[in-house]
Amino acid sequence: MTATTPARPVAGAGTAALTLLAPVSWGTTYVVVAALLPHGRPLLVAALRVLPAALLLLAVVVLRHGPAAAGGGARAWLREVPASLASFGLFFPLLTVAVYRLPGGVAAAVGGLQPLLVLALSGALDRRRPRTTDLAVGVVAAVGVGLVVVHPGGGLDPVGVLAAVAANVSFCAGVVLAGRTSSTADPVLVTARRLALSTVLLVPLALLVEGAPPALDAGALLGVAWLGLGATGIAFVLWFRGIPRLPVAAPPLLGIAAPVTGVVLGVTLRGEVLSAVQVAGFVLSVAAIAYGALLPARRAVISATQDVGPLKNGAVSTCENFHKCLA
Repeated sequence: MTATTPARPVAGAGTAALTLLAPVSWGTTYVVVAALLPHGRPLLVAALRVLPAALLLLAVVVLRHGPAAAGGGARAWLREVPASLASFGLFFPLLTVAVYRLPGGVAAAVGGLQPLLVLALSGALDRRRPRTTDLAVGVVAAVGVGLVVVHPGGGLDPVGVLAAVAANVSFCAGVVLAGRTSSTADPVLVTARRLALSTVLLVPLALLVEGAPPALDAGALLGVAWLGLGATGIAFVLWFRGIPRLPVAAPPLLGIAAPVTGVVLGVTLRGEVLSAVQVAGFVLSVAAIAYGALLPARRAVISATQDVGPLKNGAVSTCENFHKCLA
């Protein structure tokens, strides 16, 4: 006789709201990198972003749980390598290259592909077809963000476009990998380990490829502090806390808030004016965000169950998004 466990309860709208704060903070990246940080140093910018966040969160873990918890053994660290590379080690340098080489709106617009990319990646890993509704909303989100941030006549640098696409593929891979992490894991500890692993990669690589860093003025230090501590350390704790608790379609839809935030900052800080087409796209984007935020509040309805194989304790788990049961 095969034992089964019920599907894990779906998180409430409060979790979605906290998770939403992460992409909102990421939306400031385009302004901060372009205005405050050294130009032409993508590895340095990425390293400066992960280093302070890693130190802060590791210190928090040590204070809360002791040095042993921060260590955890080689196996615990190795388990975080794929998500660390996808979410930080590859994503941050590629994103910075895109910001350098593309107009801010175009670089942000590529983020509208995230819902579709996550659906494709999670579907390939889980061998399940995405719901028609989620697929349709993903298309709407991509179109909406594109209408908002792609300015007619803007020049497109092929390297910048490739970097932007690769950055979003990497980020979406990180979303899928993070979604396969147990919701019982301490998000601060998980994020600290991933940031530390990325620091070990990016700091030596930046020194080797780009040489010694230049002197940073007050504006650059402020930018590093915000991106490293606020838009990375705190933001990714909220993000990694929320992803395992949300339906697989919700995080990428909430992630649309990043490019939308970038547009809002452009309007408020730079005096940009939205055309009628861009306003229409903004409405579509906000609608997609609202849909993603409301997903957790809907009651999960399982129309069919599927055995996903034995777990470590010998039981067989059955759940709607079975990758969330494999902790």
